[in-house]
Amino acid sequence: MKKISLTGIKPTGDLHIGNYFGAIKPALELANEYDARYFIADYHALNTMKDPKELNTTIRQVAAGWLASGLDPEKVIFYRQSSIPEVFELNAMLMAFTAKGLMNRAHAYKAAVQDNAEKGDDTDAGINMGLFTYPVLMAADIIIFDSDVVPVGKDQVQHIEMAQDIAQSVNANYGKQVLKVPQAAVQENTALIPGLDGRKMSKSYGNIIPLFTPEKQLRKTIMRITTNSQTVEEPKNPDESQIFQLYKLFAEPQEETDLANRYRAGGMGWGDAKEELFRVVDRTLAPIRRRYDEIMADIPSLDKILKQGAEKARPIAQSTINRFRKAAGVD
Repeated sequence: MKKISLTGIKPTGDLHIGNYFGAIKPALELANEYDARYFIADYHALNTMKDPKELNTTIRQVAAGWLASGLDPEKVIFYRQSSIPEVFELNAMLMAFTAKGLMNRAHAYKAAVQDNAEKGDDTDAGINMGLFTYPVLMAADIIIFDSDVVPVGKDQVQHIEMAQDIAQSVNANYGKQVLKVPQAAVQENTALIPGLDGRKMSKSYGNIIPLFTPEKQLRKTIMRITTNSQTVEEPKNPDESQIFQLYKLFAEPQEETDLANRYRAGGMGWGDAKEELFRVVDRTLAPIRRRYDEIMADIPSLDKILKQGAEKARPIAQSTINRFRKAAGVD
């Protein structure tokens, strides 16, 4: 019997190739090894996204993006967090076993407090209870499905450690394993994707290459990649070029070798290098882009996929709730 993995997906707007190689592709590969579950964390998004139209649109865009990138709803469970009411019942139950001091140590809360202090504001200015208790709801997301592993980056390990602490508190109180204690699957080799300016690709830096942008706009975006002042004739080091680092993500091994040789030989300008990058990027993204456009053109079918995923997920969630209720004496 396969172990269970759980991946939470934040509905955070336009997906880019940094998301694809750094998060989406590695997460989808989990389905080869685990009984994989993926969910759109729409209630988490309420902490920062208050516009209903924006949130509704973003949820569907992100869901369509993962489906277009290869998520197969027939082989995994794919659902919206908000469609599983048991998550929020478990969240309420876990609150009774969660120390406030644990929440005080959460990275996101501490960062918000520090930011307020640096600005001379009240330390709790702009901090809602959703942000403060974010780790408890995340623990509920994980624990409700008896998750064995949760793939995370190094900066997210604390969330899993908190889920472990909370589950262990419940189990210690009742003297038996009521809740499965999850483990973090730390993604040590997550790809660091350079952006247009050479820094890590990030929306906050404004240096992204969107995943589903039309072909013409994709080319214009790639042509904006920052380069140095080397002339066409000068040999260039491919290992020092973010153009080549991006190229390697999309190219075949022989293409990679051939372009590296062209870099080192000289006679190739940055414009030519960008054209080569555009060629291989568009070759990969064109079918994904077409699939994304097809999905977004049929929202009822997209919603049906998410609804069917919730229908598969809820019996699992109900089993966990029933187990906890029985242990707590409220069944």
